[in-house]
Amino acid sequence: MARFTRRSWIDAPLDTVWEFHSKIEGLTALTPSLAGLEVEALRVPDDGDKLIEGSEIDLSVGPIPGGPRQQFTSVIVKRDRTETEATFVDEMRDGPMERWRHEHRFVADDGGTVLIDEINYETGFGPTIDRLLNGGFAVAFWYRHRKTREKLASA
Repeated sequence: MARFTRRSWIDAPLDTVWEFHSKIEGLTALTPSLAGLEVEALRVPDDGDKLIEGSEIDLSVGPIPGGPRQQFTSVIVKRDRTETEATFVDEMRDGPMERWRHEHRFVADDGGTVLIDEINYETGFGPTIDRLLNGGFAVAFWYRHRKTREKLASA
């Protein structure tokens, strides 16, 4: 199984960073428009507006307007919070990867927050292809972490 990790320091308190990542708007704000992300459906167990354990998000991406779209479901399988740390984990279901587990960690640090994204995945095309995807993830998560800093700086 391949692994990708990205770590950044965000100039915003843990509460602010956690709240931002607790709603679907956080995901859409951090996804480049080039990906053509669309939220097809959102099912939250308590019908609230926060992504909690058991939430299911049906998504599609299609970087070419009018072209084919890749559909998949992301399920929040874990969500924990303490005073100094917070974590949530989503897993892909019915998508292009054989396995996808994305852990989002947030750690309070000197008035800001350390943001850690760790993805464990298998494409089904073998370890060489799996490792090649890390370059694409590096670009995507550089963008996501930069956007997080921009949106939440000095919040």
